[in-house]
Amino acid sequence: MDKDSPERLSSLKIAATYIGTIVGAGFASGQEVLQFFSAYGILGISGIALATVLFFLFGYLILTIGRALSATAYVEVVRFSNGRYIGTIIDLIITIFLFGALAAMIAGAGAIFDEQFQLSPWFGTVLMALLSLLTVVRGIEGVINAISYVVPILLLTVLVIAIYGIYRNPITLEDIELTKSLVGAAPNWIIASLNYVSFNLVIAVAILAPMGPNAQSQKNLFWGALFGALGLGLGILAMYFAVLSNISEVASVKVPMIYIASLLSPFVQLFFAIVLFSAVFSTAVSNLYGFVSRMTFINSRFRIWLIILTTVAAFIFSQVGFSNLVKYLYPAVGYGGFLFFAGLLYVWMFKRKIILNSAK
Repeated sequence: MDKDSPERLSSLKIAATYIGTIVGAGFASGQEVLQFFSAYGILGISGIALATVLFFLFGYLILTIGRALSATAYVEVVRFSNGRYIGTIIDLIITIFLFGALAAMIAGAGAIFDEQFQLSPWFGTVLMALLSLLTVVRGIEGVINAISYVVPILLLTVLVIAIYGIYRNPITLEDIELTKSLVGAAPNWIIASLNYVSFNLVIAVAILAPMGPNAQSQKNLFWGALFGALGLGLGILAMYFAVLSNISEVASVKVPMIYIASLLSPFVQLFFAIVLFSAVFSTAVSNLYGFVSRMTFINSRFRIWLIILTTVAAFIFSQVGFSNLVKYLYPAVGYGGFLFFAGLLYVWMFKRKIILNSAK
């Protein structure tokens, strides 16, 4: 176990960290909710319900297996659940995606500075890169603390803005009809929901796996996964209705939730832009920490240089643009994550007693 590892994590801290790991630029901006749920009209609600159940199930499995293995990095869970050969492929997919998603978060910060503060996106990308670097240097305890502080403010702000968006523009039949002209992230709502959970858990496993051994008890893992999944489901549902009720206006913007926030007042718009930047930060540090922790072949004495080089490389890659990364990178990795899902289900079906006995 890493000397920086936090001890005795509570259910609420596990839940907050789980949520914070996932609610990055794509989620909090409303862009992911638009592409993976709202684009399917009324069927998007079924997709959200399915995603919530899967977030609980697989989040709990990852935490429990991580606890049983006393995991210090996600690779241990991946190799255990998927074996040496397939596990190596999934490990490669996750490692590449952690880097790509870090670049997406840095790009998302640039988009916020460009659209909301009318400043060069370089200010946002450089600031996000520096903040992420300085946080990850502190180890996993710094990462978990940073994430868990952001989550309550983020969820409350998202809910308030979403409720206002729905109140201002109740959903009409025309809104639902308009979704038929939108192109979602997958052929149908079922695949979209599966894909959404898959690529998000590919990110979250980097933090969930080493959290398992540090929980107060096995029961804390269950409630932490449940509260985390319900928090995610509630946030997605509120944003789904807000985006759908304003679909004609937000379908073509990069950050739908900031547009909806602007309907309240310029101050709320500015406040949400800051909250969104914090959400981007929470996922960026998760991705950077997960990527660096995987590089076990690098001597710990050179860890800080690895963090710096990774951050610089992600900064360069971020110039591809936020929307393009969400549109093409995320779904592609989501499909690859299905293999990881299958492995988790397999070991839970056939090795459940061993896992639970070891996790006690």
